[in-house]
Amino acid sequence: MPPLQPAHLSLTPEGVPWSETYSDVYHSAAGALAQAEHVFLAGNGLPDRWRSRDSFVILETGFGLGNNFLATWAAWRADPARCSRLHFISVERHPFSKADLLAAHAASGAAADLSFELSQHWPLLSPGCHRLELDHGRVILTLLLGDAAVMLAQVAARIDAIFLDGFAPSKNPEMWSLPVFRALAALSDSDTTLATWSVSSHVREGLAQAGFAVEKAQGFSGKREMLLGRYRGARPRFATATDKRVLVIGAGLAGTSAAERLAARGYAVEILEAQDEIAQGASGNLAGAFRPLPSLDDNRLSRITRAGFIYGLQHLTTLHEAGHPVLWEACGVLHLARSGEQEKKQRAIVDALGLPADFLRWADSAEATQRAGHTAAFGGWWFPQGGWIQPASLCQANLAVAGQRVTLRAGQGVSAIRREGQEWQALDAEGNVLASAPQLVLANAYDARRLASADWLPLRAARGQVSHLPMAQIAPLGVVVCGQGYITPGIGGHAALGASFVVDDFDLGLREDEHAENLAKLGRMLPGMGEALGNAELNGRVSLRPVSIDRLPMVGQLPALMQGDGYNLGTLPRQEGLWLITGFGSRGLVWSSLCGELLAAQMCHEPLPVERELAESMDPARFIISPPGNLAQPDD
Repeated sequence: MPPLQPAHLSLTPEGVPWSETYSDVYHSAAGALAQAEHVFLAGNGLPDRWRSRDSFVILETGFGLGNNFLATWAAWRADPARCSRLHFISVERHPFSKADLLAAHAASGAAADLSFELSQHWPLLSPGCHRLELDHGRVILTLLLGDAAVMLAQVAARIDAIFLDGFAPSKNPEMWSLPVFRALAALSDSDTTLATWSVSSHVREGLAQAGFAVEKAQGFSGKREMLLGRYRGARPRFATATDKRVLVIGAGLAGTSAAERLAARGYAVEILEAQDEIAQGASGNLAGAFRPLPSLDDNRLSRITRAGFIYGLQHLTTLHEAGHPVLWEACGVLHLARSGEQEKKQRAIVDALGLPADFLRWADSAEATQRAGHTAAFGGWWFPQGGWIQPASLCQANLAVAGQRVTLRAGQGVSAIRREGQEWQALDAEGNVLASAPQLVLANAYDARRLASADWLPLRAARGQVSHLPMAQIAPLGVVVCGQGYITPGIGGHAALGASFVVDDFDLGLREDEHAENLAKLGRMLPGMGEALGNAELNGRVSLRPVSIDRLPMVGQLPALMQGDGYNLGTLPRQEGLWLITGFGSRGLVWSSLCGELLAAQMCHEPLPVERELAESMDPARFIISPPGNLAQPDD
């Protein structure tokens, strides 16, 4: 995706926010909030239409300074009959910085507490989809940063109301183009309404061509007219679930993340865990690196790790604010190059992506050495907000914040599952029913393939051995270092160094040769660091990580067919109530929170937290539509 070009706050002599790029004002001189209330809220019949609804979805075509969103949020908060969850989706090509937003809101008279909360959740300004959970998770702002036509085509949602906003059609014709109107129509049904301040004949004709019936209405302030619309087509909507019970198998990062996100939507979740405690698989490791993985072409793997990292940062903050902090540290992550040639490639990636320096920048070998406190063989990427996380503490915090909506039953091994009537049942080895619910989520790593009877699913187990280095015998390390492996700072007296990667090896015993392999990787990243260990006997831990053949997660509803000839992902029949979340490989820390939100949004038929194509690239049914290739070795 092309780099963003952030906006900078400028004012007209009258004090109205002005765009240097488009030579136009951001809102009427009569007031941004009053304009939002008259044109967009009243124009779409709000707040009346969201009352007593479980959820309501608004889409806006230009976030700008966020005044329409703040006015909507304020109206929702003031309404005692408001919907339970308000989704607000907004596109913006030129986002403002947090500081500019606060300054503009103070001048516009927006509610200071709402403006402050928005600023506290304002994302790193990178292209793509950003989900912000506000007002205790009841107001969900999904920001799509990029070109409107491109980003709207990536929205996966059914919308109730459209705020068609933007600079004047003569100033920014792309925002008022037929591709934009058609993208809006594709997300609409016969209940979808539209409002805009523009009554341009070009706009009216384009909306009509896309399928909207439009009419003029009384405009705001000095503007005589505005435009109202309704989509003329008829599309079915999914019914809201009345039986909100779900059964989750597995209490690692995947299972607890999915359970927490479903509990936040009012589901009663029962978790069955085969082990006596949670997080006993790969989620039980001492610590792991938390950082994204950029690429020159900004491919789907890179975009999903970036989305997972940014959403994960927000989730960690939410857990902390709720009084359930995770054991982690944003000490920064160095991802070192392996050679001088790779240094050039990494620098080229930093330059091409144009991401904010507080997300990613290049550090030469001198800076890398200074940050690590050890001689770095080469320079590399520096992720200032990256760090390490103890996986089990994230699992524990997920369950703690979910509270009584989640029931954990440990020591309950599931031998089989079956569909009986309208419910899924989990069975023990004797065929007894352990638990049942209308929805079942398989979050039990590579064993999900067996339970789902999905021999077609290219899900493998990869043995990974992590070595625990005693900090008393090595000099301290201040940051996480990655490259040909990873090493964390000391946690409880030991640094975590890993990890080996052996597919379909189920032995959980420690091996000296894999300790030696890990130490060799360390020596190539930070020469001399491991030499002080000599012939010391190292401790460590072995776990089996679920790996998909294309290195991407598997999140979504399982297909009902084993062959997808003649189908696409949208038309392929699915197994009623059977869901999968697995395939994280070595990236469970950066993917689990986002994937839990994705699965919960899919189950509840809510707007998705990622672009459509990214959700499709994680859909387990992708392997039915396009047969897989060969399993690749892990990326650095």
